[in-house]
Amino acid sequence: MATAGCGDVLTGIVTSLLGQGLSGPDAAKLGVWIHGRCGDEAAARWSHAGMTSLHALDALASVADEMTQPAD
Repeated sequence: MATAGCGDVLTGIVTSLLGQGLSGPDAAKLGVWIHGRCGDEAAARWSHAGMTSLHALDALASVADEMTQPAD
């Protein structure tokens, strides 16, 4: 996740959470977790070596879907 644009993806996620009413600390914590899950998902699809920030962003929809599913 140390590629150009990954910080921008994280900033967008946290800003979105702030816009939805989360407090700053809660938005930061949840945003970092979501960003990490996007990285995990992207690495599983495209490999760590070839992953870009766009891959992490592409994974965001599936991570959001995962978060809205009821727990087993």
